[in-house]
Amino acid sequence: MELLNPRPGVGQIKVYRPIRPPEEDRAWIDLSLTVNPLGPSPAALAAYRKVATQIHRYPSADHERLRRAIARRYELDAERVVCAGGSDEMIHLVCQAYAGPGDEVLTHEHGYRGFLKAVRASGATPVVAMERDMVVDVDAMIDRAGERTKLCFLANPNNPTGTYITAEAVQRLRAGLPKHTLLVLDSAYAEYCRRNNYSEGTELVESCDNVMMVRTFSKIHGLAGLRVGWAYGPGSVVGALNHVRGPFNVSLPAQEAAIAALADTGHEEATFAHTAHWLPWLSHELEAIGVRVYPSVCNFILARIPPDPSLGVPQVTEHLARRGILVKSVTDYALTDCLRITIGSEEENRAVVAALREILEE
Repeated sequence: MELLNPRPGVGQIKVYRPIRPPEEDRAWIDLSLTVNPLGPSPAALAAYRKVATQIHRYPSADHERLRRAIARRYELDAERVVCAGGSDEMIHLVCQAYAGPGDEVLTHEHGYRGFLKAVRASGATPVVAMERDMVVDVDAMIDRAGERTKLCFLANPNNPTGTYITAEAVQRLRAGLPKHTLLVLDSAYAEYCRRNNYSEGTELVESCDNVMMVRTFSKIHGLAGLRVGWAYGPGSVVGALNHVRGPFNVSLPAQEAAIAALADTGHEEATFAHTAHWLPWLSHELEAIGVRVYPSVCNFILARIPPDPSLGVPQVTEHLARRGILVKSVTDYALTDCLRITIGSEEENRAVVAALREILEE
């Protein structure tokens, strides 16, 4: 029997395998995924539980209540909002709608790896522009764009580097790209970046017909397990995404919890304050033991382990695991000497510093 072969590019996709603790009866400190250390909003939990008896029913297919809640919170046009099962699904939908064999999709060197997966799954060709010291190089991206460039993905702020580029730089990128290229701004960590020169992208979306913004409820809202993402874009783009997405792609509990989370600004502020306090503390403590920490505006840091022929990332992560701590190796991003460490609770932050001190100061 002849075997069926998937489209070219599928075989190049690396299956995502999150770090899992060994099967041991112990409490683990998991700082490998960028989750909210305070957990979800109590209001979101209450909304989730309230609809538990209704899960035999299909959810809203047009997400109207959720879209209107998003529009009220961020002062947007609800008709230009589209929802998906997490920002990852949204990224795949964009590629499905706008890119295919023979097309190119532009992204940046250490940009979110979900971009490459979606591009290859669509049959398009990824084109990667180099960065400068973990920061997006706008000129390099413009130089790599051409007639075949259908999409350009920009993670701003970026995972796993934690860096961002200014609103002016994003505008310059849009101006330098071909007019037929859709610029997709992945603003998953936008709520953590409150710099005066930063914009999550709303203004650019509203002033251009070839820019869209992707957001998520997984980060500051603490709903990663429910998978809720959304996008804001031109009416024509939103229409195309509605054509290709599944009709019931966001579950009933997820929609209700997201609506409640948007209204609980107190929980959002508490999360931001927690991160604003512990991110500089963790950065300072790690730098004191010789770890290079890249400036981050997110809820995690990228830490470069000091060069040592006998001590690399595998040895460090193994030592941390023996202490019951999980962090993320970022070798998939060609950052073989770096770790991404999420900001956890006070106890978790102090524990990871103590464990790294043990192995790095031996």
